[in-house]
Amino acid sequence: MCAEDRLPNGGEFTFRELVWERLEQEADLLLRDLFPICRSLTGEGVRQTLRQLKAVANFEMHEVPSGTKCFDWVVPDEWNVRDAFIADLTGERLVDFRRSNLHLASYSVPFDGVVSFEELDTHLHSLPALPEAIPYRTTYYNRDWGFCLAHRQRETLDRNADYRVVIDATLQPGGLTYGECLLPGTSGEEYLVSSYCCHPSLANDNLSGVILWTLLLRELQSRPHRHAYRFILVPETIGAIAYLSLHTEEMRRVSGGLIPTTVAGPGKFGFKRTYLGDHRIDRVIELTLREQRLDYVAYPFDINGSDETQYSAPFFRIPIGTISKDKYYEYPFYHTSLDNLEFISAGGLIDSLKLYMLTIEKLELDVQYESQNPYSEPMLGKRGLYPPTGGSIKQSAVDPSKSHHDRTYSIGGDNVAYGSELDAIRWVMFTADGSTGLLEVAETSGLPVRQLYDTAENLRRHGLLQRTAGQGR
Repeated sequence: MCAEDRLPNGGEFTFRELVWERLEQEADLLLRDLFPICRSLTGEGVRQTLRQLKAVANFEMHEVPSGTKCFDWVVPDEWNVRDAFIADLTGERLVDFRRSNLHLASYSVPFDGVVSFEELDTHLHSLPALPEAIPYRTTYYNRDWGFCLAHRQRETLDRNADYRVVIDATLQPGGLTYGECLLPGTSGEEYLVSSYCCHPSLANDNLSGVILWTLLLRELQSRPHRHAYRFILVPETIGAIAYLSLHTEEMRRVSGGLIPTTVAGPGKFGFKRTYLGDHRIDRVIELTLREQRLDYVAYPFDINGSDETQYSAPFFRIPIGTISKDKYYEYPFYHTSLDNLEFISAGGLIDSLKLYMLTIEKLELDVQYESQNPYSEPMLGKRGLYPPTGGSIKQSAVDPSKSHHDRTYSIGGDNVAYGSELDAIRWVMFTADGSTGLLEVAETSGLPVRQLYDTAENLRRHGLLQRTAGQGR
């Protein structure tokens, strides 16, 4: 596990000091640096990507050898590419891996030969519906080769010609590389944050999620937190399965999780529910989206997706949610060369990072309190917690915006509206039965979790509340 020597002792979970503009600039540089790298299930492209990310956040890199049995699967041989092209017999390259790594189907076996168009055509992939786009295709577990090209270019190939095909690649025993960092907590609860690092030059799917994962890890490493967080960056499907097989007992104790992916598109935010649909993960995400007053798309759980299918398998049953911005499958450029740096934005990625941070903040602040004055409503006036002049509370003719009891919470320069402070006090005191968490209070009252937490801590300083050991329900 990674060292956690930067975690401060004590303190409150908050990210009020974040400067989003600086993070956006950093995300933009990372997108441009990492986009050209050819990534797949295994190989030097994955290692190069993880090494560059380690300069941003502290995590460990691990290798699972080819041939390792992982439940019903086996870690495949390692694949690396030096060059690949289709040329005419004059030597002119018509389809060139060096111009776009999407041109070569991932895990294509080595090949060098002259073939007829008829034979070549059986190894070509294109999209008539998107004639300018190069599709992304794989042949992970089938020893074959293939090239991908724009359909418009495919239509120009001479059907009576022969072509030189070269795939200068290796496919041999090696290892599957993944990143991992466990941030310890004190609450007894552990949450998973997993993303996948196995696609070539695709910007929204999945490079945006990889960068958000890294920035989120770094931010959590720099502040105190109650819960433990297990961050893993794996190749999709086989990487998650391999990790589960290596950490079976630890993963059975994970309470829930998040998969950041497709987080930087130009469209609406989306929220894919956990397989339970009403787990704490679902509830904190929905509260976050509502508090931010976002127009979002709610997607039900579907077995077609990312690694939530593996983590939520019958033996593990980890509820996994995803916040996205142009969710996989839902945008027309998905798995094509048009999912590029012009399609996404670093600003969109940071907007998604903000939502993930707010979601984790709610997990952290979902604390339970027990009233130290459970017999009636406490007298607030003698503690300076009640307006000195009564009669105006809840009076419709009074402008509540002029009341000193109403305020806002600044998050990196963004203001989130709080409700009435007096309402917050009353709700917190009324629900302080030792078993009701602030998440439930927020859902009932309509007040932000952050405000309820700040209010509860103020009441605790006045001797009216004490924390209990539970996690909320």
